[in-house]
Amino acid sequence: MTKKQKKMLARILIAGALLIAAHFVPLEGLWRLPLYLIPYFIIGWDVLWKAIRNIAHGQVFDENFLMSLATVGALVLGEYAEAVGVMLFYQVGELFQSYAVGKSRQSIAQLMDIRPDTANVERDGEIEEVDPEEVEIGETIVIRPGEKVPLDGVVLEGSSAIDTAALTGESAPRDVAVGGELLSGCVNLTGLLKVRVTKEFGQSTVAKILDLVENASSKKAKAENFITKFARYYTPAVVFGALALAIIPSLVDGRWQMWVGRALTFLVISCPCALVISIPLSFFGGIGGASRKGILVKGGNYLELLADAGIVVFDKTGTLTKGTFAVSEVHPVGVSEGELLELAALAEQHSSHPIAQSLRAAWGKECDPERVADVTEVAGQGVKALVDGREVLAGNAKLMASLPGWTNGAAAAAVGTVVHVAAEGKYIGYVTVADQIKETTPKALADLKAAGVRKTVMLTGDSEAVGRAVGAKLGIDEVHAGLLPGDKVDQVEKLLASKGPREQLVFVGDGINDAPVLSRADVGVAMGALGSDAAIEAADVVLMDDDLSKLAAAVSIARKCLRIVRENIVFALAVKGLFLVLGAIGRSTMWMAVFADVGVAVIAILNAMRALNVK
Repeated sequence: MTKKQKKMLARILIAGALLIAAHFVPLEGLWRLPLYLIPYFIIGWDVLWKAIRNIAHGQVFDENFLMSLATVGALVLGEYAEAVGVMLFYQVGELFQSYAVGKSRQSIAQLMDIRPDTANVERDGEIEEVDPEEVEIGETIVIRPGEKVPLDGVVLEGSSAIDTAALTGESAPRDVAVGGELLSGCVNLTGLLKVRVTKEFGQSTVAKILDLVENASSKKAKAENFITKFARYYTPAVVFGALALAIIPSLVDGRWQMWVGRALTFLVISCPCALVISIPLSFFGGIGGASRKGILVKGGNYLELLADAGIVVFDKTGTLTKGTFAVSEVHPVGVSEGELLELAALAEQHSSHPIAQSLRAAWGKECDPERVADVTEVAGQGVKALVDGREVLAGNAKLMASLPGWTNGAAAAAVGTVVHVAAEGKYIGYVTVADQIKETTPKALADLKAAGVRKTVMLTGDSEAVGRAVGAKLGIDEVHAGLLPGDKVDQVEKLLASKGPREQLVFVGDGINDAPVLSRADVGVAMGALGSDAAIEAADVVLMDDDLSKLAAAVSIARKCLRIVRENIVFALAVKGLFLVLGAIGRSTMWMAVFADVGVAVIAILNAMRALNVK
């Protein structure tokens, strides 16, 4: 509890004790007024002052004005205990609201406690402890075990395990060694590291993430804007409604005190604080809960759109697949699989091409340069080489064309890049190399369907055969292949035109080559964006690692948040409406009114805080 909250609690306890004491003093009429004014001003002076100050600034209709008008009116009517009680319980509600909001902010602050306080810079052979903002690009910093990484950089010396949980939400540490990239906001767990700084603090990963989280509340959702506009018109309406309730019936039957009392009760009930506080708190909690899982949402508006995701469009390479080649099929003819891979790997041992690297990785042994001689690259076809004295060809169908009686055969239907192999003029089989589907992709797509996503679409620049094969394997509803970046935008435009009235289109890409499509979609999601400036800038939602299953989690978080918002709106308006009617017909006392107001606010805030809890 903050110092300010402790002071408010003390005022509530003192005012409550004086209110009880005043009840037992044997005085009558106006003589009782000073006894009640003491606790009234102890508990309510700040509300009165805010009302006066806001009126001076032209802001008449707010909850401070409503409470001041209602309680001063009650004092004038001789309802002294009710006046103090209303102000007392109003302040109890305000204290609870302040505590709840503070706890939510504190919880988010703890989750995002990634800003380093200091950096250890190596200057002239000495270690200086300075503010991270004072470190320049190119300087060397030293990071000891247990310390936060203060700035982005490249490891010069040492190796260590790095905790990236604050950025990605993942508990498993990552290993770094010399030459590896290190991102600010992570925690060095085991070894001493010397790191060359590559970005100033203001451009570092931690600074960008903190800026996104801190400014997320500035982008309001429709529900938040609705509540703001609603309060602007609602409060004056109830004030004039209370005025009419006090005057019009009194002119008919002359019972001024009764109708003014009902009007004051009407004012107390009408305070919209439950909505004004709980709705933004719900979105704030949703954004904080998502950030805990390594999902950065740039504003409540994107959370609201994500909750209505109906069409999800994926880039293939780097999103659904790993973006790295690996051997997927081995088809030997007259030799073993091992011998086929061995000859292909040895023939390609001097090539740095990803296909060649995949062949060597699949063979899994160290290549001996002495076994290979006379390597000749045939442009656009493959390589010829002498392996253990045998002539080996490894390449595409064109390279095999000179072999007697050779036909492409079953390899024509293979999905991926096919490497044919021949030895001493005889065809011995082929190896298929393809981009690998990520392990988390099938479950992530299933989770999205389970969450109510109507259609999944894949856009890729790969060939039609590759695109169709990946789409069929993953059960994607629609596949468009052979696309240039501009073609992807055209496809997204067509999908936007076909979506339902409440549906939103979400595009998921790696955020580097997909900036135009990320910007055009209703919600652009960049994944695997840890350290990618382009991704963080272009996207509306950023998944900080390569786990696509977090997209389904983001949709679930968004829907839970919107469900809480709607619950609070319906609950608060229903209870307010009921008690406003009861107050107008004299069936609700001022004590009941304040319990209705404070009770609704407390329940709505407790409900809003559920958005922080993400399983």
